Amino acid sequence: MAIIGMAGRFPGACDIDAFWKNLREGVESISFFSPEELRLSGVPPELIRHPGYVNAKGVLADAERFDAYFFRINPREAEVIDPQQRVFLECAWEALEASGYDPQNFEGSIGVYAGGSMSTYFLNNIFGNHGLNHAVGAYQVMLGNDKDYLTTRVSYKLNLKGPSVVIQTACSTSLVAVQTAYQALLNYQCDMAMAGGVSIRFPQKAGYLYQEGMILSPDGRCRAFDAKAQGTVGG
Repeated sequence: MAIIGMAGRFPGACDIDAFWKNLREGVESISFFSPEELRLSGVPPELIRHPGYVNAKGVLADAERFDAYFFRINPREAEVIDPQQRVFLECAWEALEASGYDPQNFEGSIGVYAGGSMSTYFLNNIFGNHGLNHAVGAYQVMLGNDKDYLTTRVSYKLNLKGPSVVIQTACSTSLVAVQTAYQALLNYQCDMAMAGGVSIRFPQKAGYLYQEGMILSPDGRCRAFDAKAQGTVGG
């Protein structure tokens, strides 16, 4: 069993190499927002002024960008696809490219095991846009935003013939996806497997309301493996 290719995008890191570099150098990739930035993102003024509101989050750069033409997706269809699905599709392509395998010529089957977060893009950008919903149709909106279609879009667009399975176990989704893919290889359900996850919440420039006893940090700092750790930060 071997890991032969990886791809990923993270706050402050556009690829795996940049991510490891940030980890080695102790780079903090949490963004802090001004009241004006929060207001422009649609955060209510009364929430911004709340003493428990923390103006911090991990922001994924260029999450709104997508090479629709490359994947043979027309612009209107791309408009209603959750950026989580779009970014995951691009990363799946990058992972295959890093592995050195072309699925068009690979003789075996390639499986996909992954999961994502709830589509806040749908809630904030699609749900209330009745004109767009009517123009595209409810079926395309469902395919683009329901978590159930995250892996099948990848399998379809990249011509992968192995199992295509969405896995949802909250914060452990990516880890469980890797374990499930590993078991699928051991059981000869596929010859190669991709595993991972995606989480992009909109609006990106938004903080959170701190509540004592909950999992979120009171100051927007994530101090992993530190005696001063007080909670986590979204990203």
